[in-house]
Amino acid sequence: MQTQMHSNPNVVREDRDGVAVLRLNRPQALNALNPELLAELDQHLTTLETAPDIHGIILTGAGDKAFCAGADIAAMANLTAAEAREWGRRGQRLTFKIQQHAKPIVAAVNGYALGGGLEIAMACDWIMAVPGTKAGQPEVTIGVVPGFLGTQRLARLVGAHAAKWLCMTGEAITTDEAHRLGLVTHLVAKEKLLDEATRLLAKIRDNAPVAVRLAKDLVNHGLDMPLEGAAALELDAFALTFATRDQKEGMAAFVEKRKPRYSGQ
Repeated sequence: MQTQMHSNPNVVREDRDGVAVLRLNRPQALNALNPELLAELDQHLTTLETAPDIHGIILTGAGDKAFCAGADIAAMANLTAAEAREWGRRGQRLTFKIQQHAKPIVAAVNGYALGGGLEIAMACDWIMAVPGTKAGQPEVTIGVVPGFLGTQRLARLVGAHAAKWLCMTGEAITTDEAHRLGLVTHLVAKEKLLDEATRLLAKIRDNAPVAVRLAKDLVNHGLDMPLEGAAALELDAFALTFATRDQKEGMAAFVEKRKPRYSGQ
């Protein structure tokens, strides 16, 4: 395995056989979000959009305790309403960037995922988490509401009743309970977390790149559309794949009982 390291104060990037591991790197503060961390994470995501040697991304936390315990409260405490709006807008832009990224992204939740940390994890394509750790939206316990789309993504993932319970009580639940609710997609032992996330991304890498990207976009965009409009969106994408070289290669390989060689075209 070839590993390449790129370090900076708040985010560390490690390349593992075509997968970029982005590690939130403020373990002394439970990887709490501050403006510098958001900026660095945003820059890494921009770079990785067009990185030809990277087929997937894993987002995780440094240290043994936390994926991300939320925003840096000390840095937020004295914000004005206008400053808070800009902070929330910045966080929302970042989570949309994660959700819409060209590369599949796994949140490898190795510890606490609270507040903004859970909001970032929910923007990823999947959440793999260590059993028994805590996740939640505790914002109401300090007088605010989620600002990085926590209320909205949570409701779409677990339903309105569970989202109201978590957002209105501020209660943290275990990742085991989050898995039961459908928020966490995989429960994985801590020592196997990165390996399992890498294995999932390797399975996706073997599929037709155009079709994979279209499938992600269809789920993202169709989820909030009426079913008839989403059906038309899917039909257009389905027809479009038949104009690709990958469709010809994939179906020929199936008929010929061999492994396909996709070009991404």
